[in-house]
Amino acid sequence: MKIKMILPALTEAKSPYWRPIKYSLFPPLGLATLAGYCRADDEIDLQDEHVEELRTDDMPELVIIQVYITNAYRAYALADHYRKKGCYVCLGGLHVTSLPEEAMPHADSIFIGPGEDIFPAFLEDFRNKRPLPRYVSRIRTLQGVPKVRRDLIKRSYYLVPNSIVVTRGCPHHCDFCYKDAFFEGGRSFYTQTVDDALSEIDRLPGRHLYFLDDHLLGNQRFASGLFEGMKGMDRVFQGASTVDAILRGDLIEKAAEAGMRSVFIGFETLAQGNLLQSNKKQNLGKDYAAAIRRLHDLGIMINGSFVFGLDEDGPDVFKRTVDWAVQMGLTTCTFHILTPYPGTGLYKSMQAEGRLLHSNWDLYDTRNVVYKTRGLSAEQLKAGYDWSYKSFYSWSNIARASLQHDDIKHQLKHFAYAGGWKKFEPLWNFIIKNRHLNQMLPLLEAILSKVRNGPDRYSPQPVLQH
Repeated sequence: MKIKMILPALTEAKSPYWRPIKYSLFPPLGLATLAGYCRADDEIDLQDEHVEELRTDDMPELVIIQVYITNAYRAYALADHYRKKGCYVCLGGLHVTSLPEEAMPHADSIFIGPGEDIFPAFLEDFRNKRPLPRYVSRIRTLQGVPKVRRDLIKRSYYLVPNSIVVTRGCPHHCDFCYKDAFFEGGRSFYTQTVDDALSEIDRLPGRHLYFLDDHLLGNQRFASGLFEGMKGMDRVFQGASTVDAILRGDLIEKAAEAGMRSVFIGFETLAQGNLLQSNKKQNLGKDYAAAIRRLHDLGIMINGSFVFGLDEDGPDVFKRTVDWAVQMGLTTCTFHILTPYPGTGLYKSMQAEGRLLHSNWDLYDTRNVVYKTRGLSAEQLKAGYDWSYKSFYSWSNIARASLQHDDIKHQLKHFAYAGGWKKFEPLWNFIIKNRHLNQMLPLLEAILSKVRNGPDRYSPQPVLQH
């Protein structure tokens, strides 16, 4: 059977903000995972529109399209195109799960929720010529999941081809998080067995790994076993955690010993009232500075995530946040304009209050204001968001943040990573165009290599401001 799997490009990947390197980081692991359920003699074509031009003149029997909010219109157009040609089209993903009635007219079958139980059920029905129009995930388990079809991934197109997911979902339930809606109706956080996770890691060449899990440290028993098993593998890896998991017990030390060199953390806001509004309970009352010191003492770089536009934010929030991030020595930052995704608690509350401005999903990209703001105008929010990126990644602030570390090697590591990520766009574009991106991995591994740190200098000032 001929099967076409497509990840359409996100709208923001084609916008004036487009950074080709940002959208050439990770392969479409979700689709490659589903491909593992197909038969060995199935002919599978997996295409990622972020890194290659789609071929749409083909005639597969089955088309599987992954839908996010900002590629929804593109996904629907592709689905309509293939259905007109007589292909059987399936849509699944975050946006389909949130708005199934919107997706239904564009598909022969839709998938709601994670695909581990519903995709193999669909394939059996399809081969028996009795597919259903809708499949809803109910059984949440990673037991017996087949190997990811990494042979379908075009490794040279990506900076981080060794991406991996060993858990699903998150144990926390923030009001603005899209994933909560995706896992509704069943377990919202579950893991592989440690042995299965280690077996998948063994399949990956080289040293570098990127765990795309929403919260790699979310299950202490699993994470502890994983890190114990990774010791001696000579890996360097990046992943995501929360402040409370870093402060609790010795799990982060185990992660560092196993090779963690960079971590993504959702700080989100410096105001406690905003945390309460967002149901970000895992951050309430936590000492951000203590978590940062602990990470830096272990030689782990930090990518901090922040959301602007929460109801307690005023015009000073942008400079206050950037100054704090620089003072704390955060290596990189990801800023977002608050965005009410369909299916989330935030969306439901804003819809009830009449605060949603429109439903143009192309603009729900965390770069545009799509709701009625409080505390600052929409123009101030957009301008402040743009300023924050420009300011944090100025050469002067990259240097200032680097100098917050006492160890000269950590300073150089910080400067090289932050500068390389944001300040060499023409070089990245040249490397991507000439298909040499994967050849940059040795440099990334060198930057992520372990350094020994002395104590870091950080202000003891309170982190959460009322």
